[in-house]
Amino acid sequence: MELITDTDALTAFCASQKGAQFVAIDTEFMRERTYWPILCVVQVAGPEKAVAIDALAEGIDLAPLLALMSDPATLKVFHAARQDLEIFFHLSGDVPHPVFDTQVAAMVCGFGDAVSYETLVKRLAGATLDKASRFTDWAHRPLTDRQLSYALDDVTHLHAGVGHVRPAHDSPPKSGT
Repeated sequence: MELITDTDALTAFCASQKGAQFVAIDTEFMRERTYWPILCVVQVAGPEKAVAIDALAEGIDLAPLLALMSDPATLKVFHAARQDLEIFFHLSGDVPHPVFDTQVAAMVCGFGDAVSYETLVKRLAGATLDKASRFTDWAHRPLTDRQLSYALDDVTHLHAGVGHVRPAHDSPPKSGT
């Protein structure tokens, strides 16, 4: 489990995602006593590696992550993206794009209108999630290994079944070539 706590490591990770067909994204935040959510952790899974980014780390600049979120060549995959998109819009004034929401896709595929990530992971990837850290205090530091494992599970399983999805601007493969 890798926890990124400085801008140099974040820059290197985001640069390594350049050219990726898609990245899976999730956020952990606190919203109980604030008007705007306080971003605490961002999880990103690329083709080779998944990381947690400590958005509260002293001195960290999230600009490389925000640039990745607006890269039109990389599809951003979320589950139930509304709150995540709100957070990124509040940080940057821009909505990540292009976006694929697995909850919306699951609805279209007959899973119902609000299927949980846990249900999709179990049914499509055959995995079980440890949800014990679901209501943890994400602003408390240091983060525990259990919190990081929970957070990374929220993006590592998004890769299951999404690898064949292409952004709409790609042309379809040519047959017979």
